[in-house]
Order: sequence, then structure tokens, then C-alpha cells
Amino acid sequence: MINQAGNVPEMVWTSRPVKALKGNIRAPGDKSCSHRALIFGGLAAGTSRFTGLLEGEDVLRTGWAMEALGATVKQTGPGAWEVIGVGEKGLSQPEKDLDFGNSGTGSRLMMGLVSGYPINVEMTGDESLRSRPMNRILKPLRMMRGLDTAGPDGQLPFAIVGTESLKAITYVPPVASAQVKSAVLLAGLNADGTTIVEEARQTRDHTERMLRGFGVTVGTERLGAEGVRVSLEGGQELTAIDAAIPGDPSSAAFLVAAGILSPQGDVMIEGIMSNPTRSGFYDVVNLMGAHLGAEEMGDAAGERLINVHAGSAQLSGKPVPERLVPSMIDEFPILGVLAAFAEGETVVTGAEELRVKESDRIGAVVAMLRANGVDAEERPDGFAVQGCGGPPPGGGIVETRHDHRIAMSALVMGTASQNPVSVDDISMIATSYPDFLSHMAELGADISEG
Repeated sequence: MINQAGNVPEMVWTSRPVKALKGNIRAPGDKSCSHRALIFGGLAAGTSRFTGLLEGEDVLRTGWAMEALGATVKQTGPGAWEVIGVGEKGLSQPEKDLDFGNSGTGSRLMMGLVSGYPINVEMTGDESLRSRPMNRILKPLRMMRGLDTAGPDGQLPFAIVGTESLKAITYVPPVASAQVKSAVLLAGLNADGTTIVEEARQTRDHTERMLRGFGVTVGTERLGAEGVRVSLEGGQELTAIDAAIPGDPSSAAFLVAAGILSPQGDVMIEGIMSNPTRSGFYDVVNLMGAHLGAEEMGDAAGERLINVHAGSAQLSGKPVPERLVPSMIDEFPILGVLAAFAEGETVVTGAEELRVKESDRIGAVVAMLRANGVDAEERPDGFAVQGCGGPPPGGGIVETRHDHRIAMSALVMGTASQNPVSVDDISMIATSYPDFLSHMAELGADISEG
């Protein structure tokens, strides 16, 4: 049985400049794949076993939700989990509300999943999640004849009123979002007909890859230079699997950035997923002059794995190609930090999705940089950073806005800035990267309370 993680009290933590960050770190399990492993394993017939699962609060809440819906989810060792799926009997009525805490991924994927079963599921989350837009999920589900009790603002809490009468649709999301695509495809598993999602710019494809691993036929066709059409016929069943979860490129980005910014950086991150729908950050930092090294390491759960070496580098500001934005949507806070150290201007456009993440990340990134003496400007769909051509002044206290990626980015900044950088809260880091502080300490960072 999974216990929902408790909240850590708010506290100020400070990151101090150090001369060297060195060492080898195994990348934490990918959060996106960990969510999907628990969901698909809970839906499948049989017993699935996973290793390397991310044990952050967001993922644990997804496991708890699947238990509440009838699956059996248990830990068998560090990062090792066993899931007995519901199979043919399907999901069952939960006895209480499903509380997803801060997890946008878990809540949105679950909305699509439960909509095709005759159950009434009350869903909620913390203050941050309750302020995030859900109409982008509810709209296509309603087109599929799904029902819900959401108000006009589409914000949690509300209930998904499941039905066995979903109809397949062809849907073109107005914004690039893997969560929207995944929710529609999961609803499509129990819909009558073939559900199709057409994306003008392809988003991360872990749902498609992992569903295939569980025995589901998912079609993929190219649409122009950057788009994709994904199709899934309703009525397919999932079969349990054993799988290793690949390392998270989004979490690894913080360690990679720390190695690049350190005056004596020599950092190797092992077992990172190398997927073109997730590689944008690594492509951009190479364009900026990082010269990352990569070594092939086989595969896990249908994903290619690499080791990435990051050493000290002088960066140059660059405009971020808009075609790469969907493949690095979670890495813009740490990219903003790298831009602060670079020579020249870095400009981000086409990233309006950042306005509706755990925080308004455009505003949060700019505020983080300005608090530490960096010239940064908000744009409607991005931001611009005038690099300092070396370590920025630092010395500020960053308002994290309950956003784990802002907190981690600011702490990485402090390892190489002229003066220490503080954050007002670290509690939310546990949602995605519970080992962040210990991994940074292992590399030689000086981060402590106070």
C-alpha cells in the first residue's frame, strides 16, 4: 500500500559558489515514463515489474490513484515496483477523492483514462494544481461524449463521470501538449472507433512507445516537417510487462548545467534517455558552445540510453529555435540560468505553454534572474536574457512559487555565481527529484539550510 507523501515545511536554503563540481551520477528515473508505467501496469492483465522507477511525490500519487481504482501497487526494493493490473474487469469505483497533489501529468492522464469506465471519480490537488487549466483536457473528452462536473474555468476540484459510450474523434490540439495527446489516447482505449490526434509540432511520445510495449497497436504517421498523426483503435487490451525505467533527461539537465557552469566542471550523468522528443535542451546548449559528450548505453523500456559528459564551457547566447520548444518545455528555467552566464543575448519565443506550468514559468524565470543581478525581460511567449559573459552577481533570494524547477535552477545558479543564491522553499523538489540535494552534494555543491 502506498502512503501519500507529506509536505516538507517551507525553509530558506542557500547555494554557495564552489570551485569544482565533479563526479558520476546515475540519472533518476524518468518522471513521464514512471507515471505511465504505473498507469499502464495498473490497467494491464497480469503482473508488471519495474526497476529504476522515480519515487518522487508526483509519481507516488499516481500509484496511489491506481490502487484506489482497483490495481495493486507495491514497492519490492529501491526503485523496484510490482503492479498487478485490473485486466478485463476494468477500473473500479474509488472510495474517496483522488488527490494528485502538484502533479499535472498524473491528473491529466487519469482524466482521460477514467472517462471510459462507468465510474464517478472526484479529482483534486494542491493549491498550485487547482489553479492550472484543465479545459484543454476536458474539451476533447466532451467531444468524445465524456461527462464531468467542472465549472467554466475548468479548474479542479471536479468529477469525471465515466461512461462506456465514448466515441472516437480526430483531434487537433490548439497547443502542443503531450498531456493532452496522452489523455485523448487513453480515453480512446475504451472508445468506439479509431481515435486520432494530429500535432503540428510533435510532443514527447512516451505514451505511444510504452503502449506498444504493453501490446497495444498505435499508429504514427508524419505530418509535414514537424507534425505527426497518432492513431489508436478502441477495445485493445494491455498485457503486463517487465521493464527498466530510463533516466530522466529533464532532471539530468540540472546536473549537466552544473557541470557546464562550474569553473572546474567534470560531470558524467549515466543512463539518460535519448529521445528526439526530449532532446531540445541538449541540442540548444550544444549550439551555445557546451560541447557535451555522449556515449551509447543500450536501451530501456523502448528508449535509447546514453551517458552524457559535461565539462566547463564558455557559452554564447543564442535564439532558441521554435521547433525545439516542445522537446525542452521543462528545461527552460535551467536554460535561463545558463543564458545568464553566457556572452550575448538568449531569446526564447513560441513557449507560451510556460505560462501554465507549476507556476507562470516565464514570469518566474525572469524574476529569478533579476533577483540575482541579471538583465532579463518577459515576452508574451517567452523571455530574453542579456548574458553576463561569466558569473552573474547572485546574492538574491528567489521566490520559487511552489515550482520545483525554479528551485533547482536557482540552486544550480548559486554554485557558480559571484555570491550565494537562496530560495524561499525546497519542499516541492521532492515531487520530481527527491535525490537532487544529495546528488548535488555528491558532486561537491555547498547547499544548506539558512
